[in-house]
Amino acid sequence: MLLSATQSLLGLASGSLVGFSLGLVGGGGSILAVPLMVYVVGVPEPHVAIGTSAIAVATNAAVNLSNHARGGTVIWSCALLFAVSGMVGAFGGSILGKMLDGQKLLALFSLVMLVIAALMLKNRARVGLSDVKMDMSNMPAIAGLGLATGTMSGFFGIGGGFLIVPALMLATGMPIMNAVSSSLVAVTAFGMTTALSYAWSGLVSWGLAALFVAGGVVGGLAGTRSARHLSERRGALNIVFASVIIVVAIYMLLRNMSAS
Repeated sequence: MLLSATQSLLGLASGSLVGFSLGLVGGGGSILAVPLMVYVVGVPEPHVAIGTSAIAVATNAAVNLSNHARGGTVIWSCALLFAVSGMVGAFGGSILGKMLDGQKLLALFSLVMLVIAALMLKNRARVGLSDVKMDMSNMPAIAGLGLATGTMSGFFGIGGGFLIVPALMLATGMPIMNAVSSSLVAVTAFGMTTALSYAWSGLVSWGLAALFVAGGVVGGLAGTRSARHLSERRGALNIVFASVIIVVAIYMLLRNMSAS
């Protein structure tokens, strides 16, 4: 796909927004990247937007992970088991996702987002246990939810942060700040697994992916700083997390309704 100068600038700006979201809430990468690529940059084929976003989001997630890791908020034992389990699901899910109509896929995903947002608002005041570790009591839940989340991630062509964060909190009881940080391990793994599948099928615009990554590095630094500030206020990060999901989900639903 050849990009015009305007599309390149829009891609760079959109990548900054995606990176900011990943740094702030550990998610929103592909949830934002896919509609931005389709509706703002002007990528005509939803599956190309999904494949390209997977490459960009996985790379940006890895950069943001290093920022959070320096802050000591990543719970590695839980994050690694979740990621490994999810990679298996992501591979299978991506194969199924490519078989469905692109517009229907976006509409279905927006409904899933609204359910996740409602759950996050319901549990916004929960503090969680910052010293949680993986053990025999939570290992089955971490592995099982990792597999399920990875399958949905691959199916919808997303990094999965908006699914991974609540899943990690449910499986382990960790606070949202630790879940946000730890989720980036799985977002990187899921995104790369999905991206390889789409790249193999020729459904990636490499130039656009590079622009999103460049913009995302800058946005990610700002997002990580904001996350640390919000985590000091009880429930604030949960509310921001859910609000972003709701806004994007409603926008995607409206766009799909107008296109049908």
